[in-house]
Amino acid sequence: MLTDEFGREVTGVRVSLTDRCNFDCVYCHNEGLGDTRGPMDPQDDEMETDDVVRFLEVAAEFDVDAVKFTGGEPMLRQDLTEIIERTPDQMEVSLTTNGTFLPGRAEELVSAGLDRVNVSQDALDPEDFAAVTKSGAYEKVLEGVDAALEAGLDPVKLNMVVFEHTAGYVPEMVDHVAENDGLQLQLIEYMPELTGRPEWNIDIQRVHDWLAEQAAEVEHREMHDRKRYWIESNDGVDATGDDAEEEDGDENSSGRGMVEIVDPVENPTFCANCHRVRVTHEGYLKGCLNRNDDLKPMGEMTKPEIREAFREVVANRVPYYGEYMIRNGDGEWEVNDEYIEGYAQS
Repeated sequence: MLTDEFGREVTGVRVSLTDRCNFDCVYCHNEGLGDTRGPMDPQDDEMETDDVVRFLEVAAEFDVDAVKFTGGEPMLRQDLTEIIERTPDQMEVSLTTNGTFLPGRAEELVSAGLDRVNVSQDALDPEDFAAVTKSGAYEKVLEGVDAALEAGLDPVKLNMVVFEHTAGYVPEMVDHVAENDGLQLQLIEYMPELTGRPEWNIDIQRVHDWLAEQAAEVEHREMHDRKRYWIESNDGVDATGDDAEEEDGDENSSGRGMVEIVDPVENPTFCANCHRVRVTHEGYLKGCLNRNDDLKPMGEMTKPEIREAFREVVANRVPYYGEYMIRNGDGEWEVNDEYIEGYAQS
């Protein structure tokens, strides 16, 4: 297993299969939707099936035991089933999707070897959902979640990006996972530095505080130093700290749901516990989501060349917050010039 100079073992890889998507979410940092006619063969700027599998076989040699396929929307790749089938047996296979193509495909993906799925769902109201995703596919997403559960992908983790547009929907979503067996909720901190809309940001600590007040149990996960909140009911206060209006006859749920927050922004502890290497849809290795100065192209590389590139990317991994970005005298985050100079000379 490869370890970077900060002692972080690389145990997983996150592989983007395409940047195309049939949604146009307002918080997404991709520009344009590309060709979204439906699942199709790899496009000119996307890794071929064999390219993906060749990389995964090399990663498996270094004891990487988990792969997450992402996009864009990875289910726009017609060869997704084949890729999963050919993924090394030692790897747990997970998928992040908007869920619209899961009906009719979930069972075949499970048969191919898919172990877990995350479905993006930012609201429970069709109009609210459409406002965030610029899509009218709300019902199709619900069908996709049901299809995943029926195929045995239990629990299904619902991904919700928390920012100005969605913060008020958090209590309803928490109740939703409490009331429905097989569902969990993953609240993802909005990343303004990737979208260029800092005014949409909210204080994620207020969400933590609200959940802590509601939680029957709080569990700490070593991975990324995350917290899990086990919630039993909604007390009528939204995640921003304001009183939430209730509809007549609306009663609090008595169920129990698991809610986890992914909060990487300005979080050195999160970065210090990162154990993933990423691969872009074009076939570039990168050690950090937030950086584009550490890209390593694989192209038509042979396995020995991929091994060397993988070693190099891992060796150059640096926690983004706390090392690559450091606080100045005013407490603001800025690029660590000493690191940049040393990296350029290496």
